[in-house]
Amino acid sequence: MKRIIKFTILLVFIALIIWVFVYLYQQSKTAPVVYETETPVTTNILRKTVATGSVVPRKEIAIKPQESGIVTAVYVQPGELVKQGDDLARIQIIPEMVQVNEAENRVNKARLAFANAEKEFERIQQLYEQEVVALSDFQAEELHFKSSREDLQAAENHLQLIQEGVTKQMGSKTNTVIRSTISGMVLDVPIEEGNSVIKSNNFNDGTTVAMVADMGEMIFEGMVDETEVGKLKEGMHLVMTIGAIENEMFDAYLEYISPKGVEEGGAIQFEIKAAVELKDNRFIRAGYSASADIVLDRRDSVLAINEKVLQFSGDSVFVEVETAPQVFEKRLVKTGLSDGLNIELLEGLEAEEKVKVPVI
Repeated sequence: MKRIIKFTILLVFIALIIWVFVYLYQQSKTAPVVYETETPVTTNILRKTVATGSVVPRKEIAIKPQESGIVTAVYVQPGELVKQGDDLARIQIIPEMVQVNEAENRVNKARLAFANAEKEFERIQQLYEQEVVALSDFQAEELHFKSSREDLQAAENHLQLIQEGVTKQMGSKTNTVIRSTISGMVLDVPIEEGNSVIKSNNFNDGTTVAMVADMGEMIFEGMVDETEVGKLKEGMHLVMTIGAIENEMFDAYLEYISPKGVEEGGAIQFEIKAAVELKDNRFIRAGYSASADIVLDRRDSVLAINEKVLQFSGDSVFVEVETAPQVFEKRLVKTGLSDGLNIELLEGLEAEEKVKVPVI
């Protein structure tokens, strides 16, 4: 009985050893690698760069007052369309006391001079009617009287202009009404009734009353890296996409390349501008962020293949062509333009040949 048990244990031990060896042998065997293949295709190859920026109106004007004062009325709101000459706001002039005092003194002096001239003219007129004085003396006194009257009128107008910004003779012509200088859309009205505004002068840019822009003519303003700017030229076609408008592209044409670069994030960038072709059914708001693809070079309907199948040895470029199932031979090829994914094939391959995809 003991011999049977020992023999059984020995058989189990031997079977276990055999199973381990068989298992390790199977694990050591590697499955044959089956390589994927690709064939060249006929396609268009585009080499392009991307410029990021925004879409802005070509004409965007900041309307500023011609006089300083207090805003008494605002006639427009952002989004409204206006024509050249339309009223935007009205201001009340707050004159300086020194100017008012000087103007009042001038009026008083002119009034006294006119009163004296009027008396002298009446006296000379009576003497002339009595034929006591000559015609030349009468005419000289008449001229002096009329000049004094005009001086008084001018002094009163000057005082009224300082106090109110308008005279009776000016009619509707007044600096207290701020008018649009162009036709377009009101983009912004940064003032409210009661705000103080300052006119533009040599020492101050003045207060902006409204921003008016022609929304029918838009341009793309963007930045291009210095490594690509040398390949650009005016008139090049851009394909523009706007972040706020999905699944729609706009055509634009390059019209300006800055001669001077600026540093941004450690790289030198150059500003570009391109005229945007608008679509009748799409309204583009000022300031939309956009990106533009600039086509630097292109090849249409050429034989191309994915760049991942290329292999390199020194200055040589080659691929492995399938001559039989999973049998490959190396072949030198000549390549052309690349778009970063596909590359143009100039020599070395035919359209129906299969090329090995290397395993990375």
